[in-house]
Amino acid sequence: MTTNVPFTKIQAYGNAYIFVNAFKEQIENPGELSRQMSNRYFGIGSDGMVLVCPSESCDVRMRIFNPDGTEAEMCGNALRGTANYAYTYGIVKKDVITVETYGGLQTVTLNKKGDQIESLTANIGKPRLLAKEVPVKTDKETFMHQEITAGDRTFFASSLSWGNPHTLIECEDLEGLDIEKYGPLLECHALFPAKTNVTFGRVKDESHIEIREWERGTGETIGCGTGCCTSLVYFNLLGKCGREVDVKQPGGTLHAFWNEQDEMIMTGESKIVCEGVFRYET
Repeated sequence: MTTNVPFTKIQAYGNAYIFVNAFKEQIENPGELSRQMSNRYFGIGSDGMVLVCPSESCDVRMRIFNPDGTEAEMCGNALRGTANYAYTYGIVKKDVITVETYGGLQTVTLNKKGDQIESLTANIGKPRLLAKEVPVKTDKETFMHQEITAGDRTFFASSLSWGNPHTLIECEDLEGLDIEKYGPLLECHALFPAKTNVTFGRVKDESHIEIREWERGTGETIGCGTGCCTSLVYFNLLGKCGREVDVKQPGGTLHAFWNEQDEMIMTGESKIVCEGVFRYET
């Protein structure tokens, strides 16, 4: 059977998600829809499909699906895109929008000029640092600045979770890094019982970080909000940067702030790229 599913593509720093309004559409198999849509509409930096769903506790609920059809947990860029979508399409007409995610309740503030959204500030909550919550196979309480070997190289790695696992790899030679080689080796490393997202990062100075991101199951992306926050948390814990930084990545620079309540705040753009209708084969 064929079903026509309206969609909107929203991009933030390279991450391009396909958004579907689950207030209106009954999606029987969203993982399969994501897989089918990925084959046609996703390009470099695309990360999957987001269902914008009703929520009993928040303004909206966000469900993310990877291009291979598996369900993901949480992404800062998708979170801002969800708030953008909900406001633009009249689901929620508020300047502060609460979003239910796998990682918990998140809050997004719309920074507007008139009726136009210039940027969005997302509070993605507190990072989970305990190794058992990441999870990482280690006897240590946290996994921070530990040696990890991938192929012919040894890196220093730190891992946390936002509802989805992220690992920071310190790397000074970002431009020359063969991310297609080391990304998969680290993503599927024996230390991680589940695949991990890998952020390769370096500190330029106390207020500036540079990163490249390897998304599990996807490959290199040109932007990752959660990867930006991961790099800030660990470089701050290592004493290499402050609690408020600009994080440069190929898709753009995101502003990140780790406040005194240990919540992570990120501010950046989120732009609607196109709209369309997808013929979904069930």
